Amino acid sequence: MRLTYIAFVLLGLFWGSNFLYMKMATRVLTRSQFHCVGHFAVMAVVATAYYYYAIVKGTALLPSGAAGILGGSIAMFTTIATLLFLRSEKLNGMMAGGVLLGFCGIALIARPCEVLGRTIDICGVLWMLSATSILGVSYVYVRRFLAPYNLPPLALATWQTGLALVVLLLLTDTTGIQNILQDWHATAGVVVGLGVLGTGTAFLLYYYLLQELGAVAASGATYVTPIVALSISWIAGEPVGILEIGAVLLVIASIAMLQIGRQRAQRGSVGISAIIPAKGI
Repeated sequence: MRLTYIAFVLLGLFWGSNFLYMKMATRVLTRSQFHCVGHFAVMAVVATAYYYYAIVKGTALLPSGAAGILGGSIAMFTTIATLLFLRSEKLNGMMAGGVLLGFCGIALIARPCEVLGRTIDICGVLWMLSATSILGVSYVYVRRFLAPYNLPPLALATWQTGLALVVLLLLTDTTGIQNILQDWHATAGVVVGLGVLGTGTAFLLYYYLLQELGAVAASGATYVTPIVALSISWIAGEPVGILEIGAVLLVIASIAMLQIGRQRAQRGSVGISAIIPAKGI
């Protein structure tokens, strides 16, 4: 009976708040944005639908702390993608060291051979890395193909999640999906944790940071992801040892070095651009 009351209240809350969300969406969604629908579709399929599937698949095979640490590699893959696909980004020693540290952290988590009597599913690691690498490339994709249009963050988030919902509805096998209602923790986690916060709010914040800070800097929000994931994993009773702590420290150091290296590269490019015109005078 308690579950029924909770479901009743949640349904009223979500339906009642929908009118505000629709009002907000109608203010930012315009017909002129249809010329970007191809880019929206790419982001929906690759950076949302596939990303979510891969993350869930990887997390199902790994301890949540290990999955969270691997999730922190987004900044590393974003840096690699910007160096490969954006001419404005130049590699320096600090950034190279950050990428190397990031891979060391990943290797420490992956540990395909048995270490200290503990093993980890390498397939789970590969699913997580495919997800984070895809998301890293998506930052660059947005910066290159969508950022020039200067669209509102809410519009970008609405298009991306809306199209992704259609894709997932068409491809997902929903057999037995009602069983999740048997556990109110799972229900609240899916609806509030993954839906409202982890998807809607997260994408809104993601596009805002991307607009204000740029691709690599925005991905720096992943600083806190490994720490939070590992802490919650420990609180939930999952084993957390020296390997996990060492891996999270390496990943955080990697992100820091990537950020510092990028800032130095930007200052260097500004300095060169200021000197070259002076020589030409």
